[in-house]
Amino acid sequence: MAFSLGPRAVASGYRLTAFERIGSTNTEALAQVRNGVSGPTWFVTSDQTAGRGRRQRTWFAPPGNLASSVLEVIEVSPSVAATLGFVAGVALERAVRAISVEASVRSGAAIDYALKWPNDVLANKQKLTGIDLKAETTGDGRLAVVVGIGTNVVAAPEGTPFPATSLRALGVDVSAEDVFSALSDAWAELFPIWDRGRGFAEIRRLWLDRAAGLGELVSIRTGTAVIMGTFDTIDAGGCMVIRTSGGKSETIAAGDVYFGSAASAGAI
Repeated sequence: MAFSLGPRAVASGYRLTAFERIGSTNTEALAQVRNGVSGPTWFVTSDQTAGRGRRQRTWFAPPGNLASSVLEVIEVSPSVAATLGFVAGVALERAVRAISVEASVRSGAAIDYALKWPNDVLANKQKLTGIDLKAETTGDGRLAVVVGIGTNVVAAPEGTPFPATSLRALGVDVSAEDVFSALSDAWAELFPIWDRGRGFAEIRRLWLDRAAGLGELVSIRTGTAVIMGTFDTIDAGGCMVIRTSGGKSETIAAGDVYFGSAASAGAI
């Protein structure tokens, strides 16, 4: 089965470059920017050998998993472009939830999908996907933004700081190609709503509707520091807002989030 764009993505003018095997779809997308490609273009493979996630962590992507990157060239600041991670989260959660409905009925599996700040999709409280953004300024002063999206379709890594799972382990028998088609359509629907950041309020609302841990105790590791409190919301810039035990509101721009017993233990 070959990769193909969903009908909405095709109608929206997206292009597709698919690889049987490649080191990194993010790296390839940025290389194409330097060669003059201006998007909107998807780069996809089901066999990525040198992928990287947030903070240059290795992204586990054996054959059969989905590695995908979408390139958009837009006139926005880097801080506004960063909120595209939330567009990706909402799009991917929507895509995997939609394609797994039929499979879940057949298998009898009950799957709870949720969005983990800042850029993961969870399935039954385990990490199913990861999202990473890269950006470069083009020669004409615009920003080339590459949103890398990795999905555990057939396998997930073991021994990770946050437990991971795959669609196959959840009883959802779909292919990387199935996931990608649904994802490309969901992105094509949500990217215009985001509208160069002017529609982030609506994206924020959709993200909070699916947020994991909202109103619960969380622990955020930022470098060597750990901040604990109740997850209140995300603000207009996508930062996490928590309320500490002393009632103080803290705004977190970046960090690793832990819930439940991990949060209570200080995310150790």
